[in-house]
Amino acid sequence: MYKEFIKVHGMSCGHCKQSIENALNELDGVNSSVVNLSKGEVEINFDENKVNFNGFKEAIENQGYEVEM
Repeated sequence: MYKEFIKVHGMSCGHCKQSIENALNELDGVNSSVVNLSKGEVEINFDENKVNFNGFKEAIENQGYEVEM
């Protein structure tokens, strides 16, 4: 199991938090995701054999948020 922290721009409320967490948790291989609004980042625990950064980026951007590279 791996852990990655991704900076996300545009998050400001509980709805933002829930949207991103739900989108990431639906990905095969994601064990958990937790958004920290004050830091502007999401912590993702995942199986590196099933999912990667590109999958996270796409899921987050599909919710209308920008991922910092």
